[in-house]
Amino acid sequence: MGTSDEEIDRLLGKLTPRARALLLDGATTWRTRAEPALGLRELVMSDGPAGVRGEAWDERITSVLLPSASALAATWDEDLVESLGGLLAAEARRKGVDVLLAPTLNLHRSPLGGRHFECFSEDPELTGRVGAALVRGVQAHGVAATAKHYVANDSETDRLTVDVRVDERALREVYLAPFEAAVDAGVRLVMAGYNAVDGTTMTANALLSDPLKGEWGFDGVVVSDWGAVRSTEDTARSGLDLAMPGPDSPWGEALARAVADGTVPEDNVDDKVRRLLRLAAWLGALGEGEPTASGAARAGTEAPPAPRPAVAPRERALARRAVAAGSVLLANRGVLPLDPGHLRTVAVIGAHAARTRTQGGGSAGVFPPHEVSVLDGVRAALRGRARVVHVPGPRPDGPAPPLGHDACTDPRSGLPGVLLRMLDADGRELYAERRRGGRLLEPRLVPGAHTVEISARLRPRTAGRWTLGVAGFGRMSLALDGRPLLAGDFPPPTDDPAVVHVNPPAQYAGADLAVGQDALLVARRELAPGTGRATVVSAAPPAPDAAASPAEAARAAAGADAAIVVVGTTEHGECEGYDRTTLSLGATQNALVRAVAAANPRTVAVVNSGGPVELPWRDAVGAVLLAWFPGQEGGDGLADVLFGRAEPGGRLPTTWPAALADAPVTRTLPADGRLPYDEGLHVGHRGWLRHTRVPAYWFGHGLGYTTWAHEELTVPPRAGAGEDVTVRVRVRNTGARSGREVVQVYLARPGSAVERPVRWFAGYAAVRARPGESVTATVRVPARALRHWCVRERAWRTETGRWRVLAGRSAGEVPLVADLEVVGPGSG
Repeated sequence: MGTSDEEIDRLLGKLTPRARALLLDGATTWRTRAEPALGLRELVMSDGPAGVRGEAWDERITSVLLPSASALAATWDEDLVESLGGLLAAEARRKGVDVLLAPTLNLHRSPLGGRHFECFSEDPELTGRVGAALVRGVQAHGVAATAKHYVANDSETDRLTVDVRVDERALREVYLAPFEAAVDAGVRLVMAGYNAVDGTTMTANALLSDPLKGEWGFDGVVVSDWGAVRSTEDTARSGLDLAMPGPDSPWGEALARAVADGTVPEDNVDDKVRRLLRLAAWLGALGEGEPTASGAARAGTEAPPAPRPAVAPRERALARRAVAAGSVLLANRGVLPLDPGHLRTVAVIGAHAARTRTQGGGSAGVFPPHEVSVLDGVRAALRGRARVVHVPGPRPDGPAPPLGHDACTDPRSGLPGVLLRMLDADGRELYAERRRGGRLLEPRLVPGAHTVEISARLRPRTAGRWTLGVAGFGRMSLALDGRPLLAGDFPPPTDDPAVVHVNPPAQYAGADLAVGQDALLVARRELAPGTGRATVVSAAPPAPDAAASPAEAARAAAGADAAIVVVGTTEHGECEGYDRTTLSLGATQNALVRAVAAANPRTVAVVNSGGPVELPWRDAVGAVLLAWFPGQEGGDGLADVLFGRAEPGGRLPTTWPAALADAPVTRTLPADGRLPYDEGLHVGHRGWLRHTRVPAYWFGHGLGYTTWAHEELTVPPRAGAGEDVTVRVRVRNTGARSGREVVQVYLARPGSAVERPVRWFAGYAAVRARPGESVTATVRVPARALRHWCVRERAWRTETGRWRVLAGRSAGEVPLVADLEVVGPGSG
């Protein structure tokens, strides 16, 4: 890891200008190029923030699945996040992955953002702190982290082409700030996004050179998002270092020619190669020695998957602890925690209870070794103690789910799963294998492959009109027992890789199925350039009667000592490639919660989403617990909270509106290709305060299982401009149980000479105390929280004079206030 700059230059001198240029794009989708003359092996990259998928989309290659990034930010626990980063690094090394494409440091600018689950929070300071912790955790174990997507890539609509227009102060103080924190933490790569900022696509944008490489001194590699390089010369002259994927990027031979004819300076290429070699040296991928642990035994993407070792108990325990630590108790009217000793019957209600959504949709998805649903977790916690009754309730709105191995069999072997066949142009079988389910994003390619065929023998457990579907692009067909259901040519409307390769839309047909009568479903799609390989076969039974379902749930709730109703979003609502159009969970799920709450006052509503949703029934239920997308151990971790084995440790990283119309920032749709960030600095809680609106739940809100009094705020009488400020807050546990409190500090600047938010988040510290005990939280407010970007001078400045320091439990609850005098050099 200690290769010197002199040694890097010596190695560089071994290569011709052409060879140097050719190093700067990918060898494959997930690998960089090797160079035997330098002893440089390929570097392997992998998505994603909640798990390490590796190089292939294959359900047989499993990955530990952690809670979503929004759930990790909700922990407000950097030590825990750092430990989880270490777990991801261990997964990466096991899979031969050198570079993890995480963390995502874009902001929850609007509640409609479709990728909130993959981003941490609405606030630049909290996002920077949590992101830096994950970077430290990953890189402490010899795996490189990647800060993405630089910059202002905060929504999904037209994300490949959108031109974000943002003023210079907001760009510096809000959107660039988390990336600066990652650079300060030593992050090895930064990923340039698809979008443009102020008229220039990010892969060619001057922001890659300054502030990133210049002012901040970033000496790592700037890698493109996959397919974000669309031209050669302007991107090569910019601060971009590596074009992915390969081998057919606009760099490669085109870049070598541009260097040869002088349109791209050799010095530009040399700097990029130095950075790549420096990264390789740090990873142990440069030199003549044996491959390092992270580089050894790399299976090709088309090789049969190696069996995964059992998940270590310590990994499961850490993932389970993270679930409880990030779960947010939004409301509690004396219902939680439930006492198992006083329960005879518990009703667990909702489709999300049995099929809890553990992760968001898109390129970051992984295949976990198992998934513990809320229903599984409750049953395990109450086994031998209480009876658990489950009522599925109405089917959530959204597409039919992919076929699971429990719903069908391979027609050739009779074993659970589906039969995948690759056919030539004449329909002859070239390859066949049994797969576990109908979601096949990368069916194995073989020479001469023309058509992907997925067949399954359905064994209906419900009679009636089923919805059957096939997703993908190009010419597709679907047949049932030899009878055509649909056929057509479905060209892709976009080249967005998340849509083409991960989440293609489905085409549906209806068919009547009977219990006890198997039916053979066969889906086919032709492979054609530009359509990807992704093929998904789905089936959904007849939807339960929308009117009867809430009544059935209410009867079960009325006969139980407590009811747990689980509602949430679907992949149709929260997924990469799409922004949301509503925050509603839908009329059927809302009616379900209301019916259950009316039948039993001891109703706990568990919310299974990655970002904000409307909760119009929140005052009618006994408690509201936010589960997020909790990862593979979700059900057990949530059961720990529900039955009091663990405290709900989470605090909201994002303000939740009561209704979408209340939110200050809702625009994600560009006009004429441009998306103006007209709100400027006033994102998240700052926007709510500016417009004097009251949300359902403020940034920072979250209850535990005890109560707290915030008693005293101590602020130094003065501080020098450019210095950190240490604030002390005394709090007392006024409840009957030990607990953890997250003490939050905000700043305000009355009479400022520049525009500022009403107040803004500046720091926090978590403390623990026993019942009746008082404890002092020491909160470091970094100097950056007091500075502003002076556009005229293009420099950071700190105003001197009187500042206001506020402390409390959330952005909307800050009972303690004190003044701070800032002295020394500075200007307004």
